[in-house]
Amino acid sequence: MGFDRPQTLQSPTGALLSYFCQPAEGRVRGVVQILHGLAEHSGRYDRFAHFLAGRGFHVYAHDHRGHGHTRAPDAPFTVFAAKGGADRVLADVAAIRNVIVHERPNLPVILFGHSLGGLIALNCLQAFPKHVDAAAVWNAPIPSPSAARLAGLALAWETFRHGSDVPSRLMRRATFGAWSRAIPDARTPFDWLSRDPHEVDDYIADPLCGWDPSVSMWRDVFELGRRAREAARYAPVRKGTAIHLAGGGADPVTRNGKDVENLAAMLRRFEFNDVTVAIDPQARHETLNDTDRDRMMREFAEWADRHIRAAT
Repeated sequence: MGFDRPQTLQSPTGALLSYFCQPAEGRVRGVVQILHGLAEHSGRYDRFAHFLAGRGFHVYAHDHRGHGHTRAPDAPFTVFAAKGGADRVLADVAAIRNVIVHERPNLPVILFGHSLGGLIALNCLQAFPKHVDAAAVWNAPIPSPSAARLAGLALAWETFRHGSDVPSRLMRRATFGAWSRAIPDARTPFDWLSRDPHEVDDYIADPLCGWDPSVSMWRDVFELGRRAREAARYAPVRKGTAIHLAGGGADPVTRNGKDVENLAAMLRRFEFNDVTVAIDPQARHETLNDTDRDRMMREFAEWADRHIRAAT
């Protein structure tokens, strides 16, 4: 099975998860479990998965609830869940992890999360610390407490006026709209994603990308961000767990990489002693789809090789 042939898994949460598996080539080193970002889907990681497979990694990637081809009775498109969306998203990640353990036993697993996927990876590290051998968190914005409070007020107002299962107009302007305005002489509203126009055009043309998340999904995103900032939640996590952070110095989503640097500082305050940071100075939000992607993918693979044991 490869990224051209999706599979499905019935999650304990009730979701029918759509996922891909790209088998490793040659000597097997481990497994990378990919967690995609907001308003996109796992199929966009095909190039990365093939690259990693060529370096000896099995790769698994699924569509989160409300995204891509995953379906759930309580999670229509753009909604994580009617209630408890953050916890259900984490439980779905654990369900894919169980597949990995069954199909690829005794192999180390690296969680790789982009943007929202990075927040989910940090939450999984907190919730399932024994199941994560290392974590890579790329381009993840961690909302400050003040920003989260303002967003919470805006989302509460929208829930009162329009309900929680409709797109959030206020968050659209505060996020996608603001990020677009931050790019000088932008060719499209999504130039904040990448300097590569072909990648931007592919995103725009993809009907499973670029949509407006619901009010409830934004609430769940901020809940994941709140948990990611809490020191107590990291107490069960081994402080020697390797965590690799990456970002773009021209990414408006992470305030030009400042959020990535702040996340590294926060994790070090929480006594994690193996935190590495790679900032591509000119890259925008999607490091894996920007013009320096080949170098960044190589650096990730080298980091992964250093932090997992080789397997045969």
